[in-house]
Amino acid sequence: MKKFVGCVVMMLALTSFAFSQGYDIKTLTPDVKSALDARKARFSDLKMLKAKGVVGENNRGYVEALGGAADVKSLVSAENVDRKALYAAIVVQNELGDAALSTVEGVFAGVQRDKAVAGEKVQDLAGNWITK
Repeated sequence: MKKFVGCVVMMLALTSFAFSQGYDIKTLTPDVKSALDARKARFSDLKMLKAKGVVGENNRGYVEALGGAADVKSLVSAENVDRKALYAAIVVQNELGDAALSTVEGVFAGVQRDKAVAGEKVQDLAGNWITK
């Protein structure tokens, strides 16, 4: 039960915008749980890479490698696969239609941009990389 509550708390943080829009992840499917668990496991590594400026938050709701070795690109790829799974779950479970995926991605990009801390790189709406 404790692990389930932890997943729900993480899911709420990931979908804070969704609740304000009236949408959420309604069912903790195995795919959603797997994506949440994997994101939790790589969180500290991703945070460290963001602090170093090697990874940034792009304007499409995903992380992007801005340098670094193959292991950085591998971590970025895994994070983006899990983010896309969560975004897709929000779209499907709220019956928003396939066209809504880009909207969900854009809203999450804004959330991630707002949550970025000083020194982290984010991409503005025009596509320019800035250091917060």
